[in-house]
Amino acid sequence: MHELYIGLMSGTSVDGIDAALVDLSGKRPALLATDYEAYPPALRHAILALCEPGENEIERLGQLDALLGQTFANAVNSLLARTDTSPKTIKAIGSHGQTIRHCPHAAHPFTLQIGDPNIIAAETGITTVADFRRKDVALGGQGAPLVPAFHQAIFADEKTNRAIVNIGGIANITLLAKNDTIPVMGFDTGPGNVLLDAWVQTHLEKVLDERGEWASTGKIQPSLLKHLLKDTYFAKLPPKSTGREYFNLNWLNQYLLTEKLYSPADIEATLVELTAKSIIDAIQKTFFDGDIFICGGGARNDFLMSRLAASANSAFTVQTTAICGVDPDWVEAIAFAWFAKQCIHHLPGNLPNVTGARKTAVLGGIYAG
Repeated sequence: MHELYIGLMSGTSVDGIDAALVDLSGKRPALLATDYEAYPPALRHAILALCEPGENEIERLGQLDALLGQTFANAVNSLLARTDTSPKTIKAIGSHGQTIRHCPHAAHPFTLQIGDPNIIAAETGITTVADFRRKDVALGGQGAPLVPAFHQAIFADEKTNRAIVNIGGIANITLLAKNDTIPVMGFDTGPGNVLLDAWVQTHLEKVLDERGEWASTGKIQPSLLKHLLKDTYFAKLPPKSTGREYFNLNWLNQYLLTEKLYSPADIEATLVELTAKSIIDAIQKTFFDGDIFICGGGARNDFLMSRLAASANSAFTVQTTAICGVDPDWVEAIAFAWFAKQCIHHLPGNLPNVTGARKTAVLGGIYAG
């Protein structure tokens, strides 16, 4: 019998909503249909503005929470209508929400995702599971990354070591040993697309550098790269997580002030190298050999993919998760469908070895349809 879920994901790139209709009745998820709803420029601007301290935050937070709830609901209803799927056939929606703050090292640690699940449930008629990260934080974890638990469930292979790399705004890795007695490792390696997107928007007024074409015209600057990689975050031991609160243009500009003037394209190329090098360095420090599989928006950046391959030594292969039968664009949306199932079935969703939580826990709150 089919067990259908919908996963909703909007990540730190803040570009839009991924909605995935998934059959989770088998050992491996079956992706049945997808829908992508890009954020209108005004909405994206409002989200990014709320990610930083500003005036009238509570009012703006409340308004945006409701608006995003409606936007997520619209994405679900669009997917259902296009596939002629009845809401009654959907067991639950798993909504990640939109992260606006992630502060696991605050005096009172917290992480905050918005997109009111009450509105999603009311507008779709489907039970919605949301707020997946805060239970892990309540148990002393960082609430991130969560996806290693899902990666373990679908990508682990007894014949080879595997590194699953999700490159969204922030990049995170999951290290899966072929020996299943070795615990899963996972952590945020640092910036993924967040600096690339911010820099291209500043200089070309584009949301992103399509396929890395602009970056490929620049020259990687070794001196600047060396200074960027000296940031203390890269040397931290896991568990660790980060966000755009840390890696942003203010972070970048403090390094540019001490460097001679480079062309904007040179800086974009160097930021690509920063993402690639920080990912591969993190893997090579913890893994001896194996296969590297890329997912997320970074998998569509041809220049970044080429730099990842160049940074990896001969012990590693770099491919996308498509080789494993999972579309790299939809891994995270599928993951949050899976997290919804875990919650509905009262099964744990976190890996304490990854997040630092005191114990495993059922993640998410359930909002009845």
